[in-house]
Amino acid sequence: MGKKLCGTNYPTSICFIVVNEFCERFSYYGMKAVLTLYFLSYLKWDKNLSTAIYHAFSGLCYFTPILGAVIADSWLGKFKTIIYLSIVYVIGHVVKSVGAIPTVGNADLHIGLSMFGLILIALGTGGIKPCVAAFGGDQFEEEHIKERQKFFSIFYMSINAGSVLSTLITPILRGDVKCFGDDCYALAFGVPAALMVVALAVFIFGSGMYKKTPPQGNVLGEVCKCIGFAIKNRWNSSKDDLKRKHWLDWAEDKYSKRLIQEIKMVLRVLVLYIPLPMFWALFDQQGSRWTLQATRMNMAFGESFTIKPDQMQMLNALLILVFVPIFDLIVYPLVGLCRIKITPLRKMATGMIFAALAFGAATLVEINVVKTVVEPAPAEQSLLQVFNLANGTVNVEVAGGNPFQNPIEELQDPSAYQPLPLGAPNQELSIDVTFTGTSYSYSCRHEFEERKAYSLIVHQKAPGIECKLVEDYITKNEDGNPNVRFFNTLPEAVNITVGEAEFHVHPDYSMSANGAVNRGSYPAVLCSHQSKKTENLNLGLLDFGASYTFILREEDGKTVAEKMEDVKANNVHIAWQIPQYALITAGEVMFSITGLEFSYSQAPNNMKSVLQAGWLLTVAFGNVIVLIVAEGAGLEQWKEFLLFGGLLLGVCIIFSFMAYFYTYVDPEQLSKMYAGDSGKEEEEDDTKKKKEKHDGIPLNEKGRSTKL
Repeated sequence: MGKKLCGTNYPTSICFIVVNEFCERFSYYGMKAVLTLYFLSYLKWDKNLSTAIYHAFSGLCYFTPILGAVIADSWLGKFKTIIYLSIVYVIGHVVKSVGAIPTVGNADLHIGLSMFGLILIALGTGGIKPCVAAFGGDQFEEEHIKERQKFFSIFYMSINAGSVLSTLITPILRGDVKCFGDDCYALAFGVPAALMVVALAVFIFGSGMYKKTPPQGNVLGEVCKCIGFAIKNRWNSSKDDLKRKHWLDWAEDKYSKRLIQEIKMVLRVLVLYIPLPMFWALFDQQGSRWTLQATRMNMAFGESFTIKPDQMQMLNALLILVFVPIFDLIVYPLVGLCRIKITPLRKMATGMIFAALAFGAATLVEINVVKTVVEPAPAEQSLLQVFNLANGTVNVEVAGGNPFQNPIEELQDPSAYQPLPLGAPNQELSIDVTFTGTSYSYSCRHEFEERKAYSLIVHQKAPGIECKLVEDYITKNEDGNPNVRFFNTLPEAVNITVGEAEFHVHPDYSMSANGAVNRGSYPAVLCSHQSKKTENLNLGLLDFGASYTFILREEDGKTVAEKMEDVKANNVHIAWQIPQYALITAGEVMFSITGLEFSYSQAPNNMKSVLQAGWLLTVAFGNVIVLIVAEGAGLEQWKEFLLFGGLLLGVCIIFSFMAYFYTYVDPEQLSKMYAGDSGKEEEEDDTKKKKEKHDGIPLNEKGRSTKL
């Protein structure tokens, strides 16, 4: 008997298991929190590909538990499986972290290392998933049921604690720490890797205290063999054979009636699982589509506190800790007082409705979020805005009769880009500029390219007006930070430092490169002139999602920066995501937790692992659904959200119809029913063995002829 904690019935070994689980979950969720933005900003993939790969990885993490369960039950046992696959897990994290170092190889190598690392991580995290909790349960004596139940509660708390802390910390490591001149993804992946090393070390350190049960055979394999034998037997049977009530009864020639009846019970539950992947298709988009939505929202809470877009995922884990006791102690009892019968399947159907409502809320948010997004021009069109730096009001007209929002005041901030028809992929167009109240027109010609955005800068130059055309960057940054550039009207070059970003601007009406800066207020930005003169510029607030052009000009002997907002700042606050997170978490409480309880209550003891495998597969296939839609549908984001919500409501109706005809069973009754039959089957087997031995036929370990 192992050591106990402080005179209680809790084994000391569970401390190592709980700490191991906390570190492992920190490792997994911390890495996964920044994964979508890593694909976007580091690997330079588009949003659809990033979403597809994210969900391909998530799906793989829920396919591999079956492999882990087979290895543990049939070969290595839980302890060795956890050790060996944790080593694979650590290697995956290290490879993933190395792939995030910009100085290591080229872009192709980064992609290769990242994908290989993710595959190893999926194998590791999925492989140990069915083993760790069960291994913890194995540490308790059979009579200590209450202590085991409390252990699982503590175990679940450690999962959520690891999730909350990791989704809070790793985005900070990514965004606030700079390495190699950009966001530090190497550190954001490296810290979870270090936590996984700690998890493995802690687990190994407690090895002398564990109760280690040897492999006891793979129930899942036995179930598959029985089903396969029944199908084969039925297929090979002739019309003259006796009819069977159920197709599984064709396995009675080889397998016991009890096993066949248990498989029937499991299959009835697995049929109910068929619609369930749709829920997970919505639920797992918190780390992909919802994170991308957050990048286009205002993430400031007051003047000094901001939240990272990939930190919003921690709301789910936080709300789970709040909602579970609220639902158990308040919501369900109140519903019961209204004389509404609460069954597990009704809870699950209600959870689906809440998840669909969450995507309805996400749709409403998305419709408002995209109002500040500048959509690229379609084929054979460009986008154009005009900056008037001439001393007076001007009117601008492009050849072909395309007038702008005239008249344009001096230093007027353009309200929006205007479409410019080209009639071809590339076109050189003539632009006419006139001062208001005069008839004299100045003309200039510039070449435009389809699907691009431009700024036409009109300024005075003797003897008239000169037009300068510059290409614009209208895509909002993946991390939500603003973009900045400077247009220098001064006769000398300047260097400007905005936070950690530096801009060099050539003289005489030149535009600097576009650069991202941290969101914030910049009342005194250092401006260094070529003549060694230094002064401060007031840029004001540079807000989330915006793109700014600052016109540098001289006024009263000082350099001033006139702000132009090319792309509008995000004007929908990230707090508007809270309702959708609250709804999806409420749905999770009613769907996920209830679903696991229902599955366990409807399965015989030796079949619970089979249902666990089936449950995990529903999560895997849910991620496959997102992968297909993200790559194949090509819908606007709000339409995609609406599609998912509508699909889940449809699936909910189908599930409710299936649940209506489901009859709840008590597996204990099955045990009692076949308790006497097992003895009879043993007697029959003994008789059969004696007879076959008498006849001189060699037998296998099950009393069947090895020659048949």
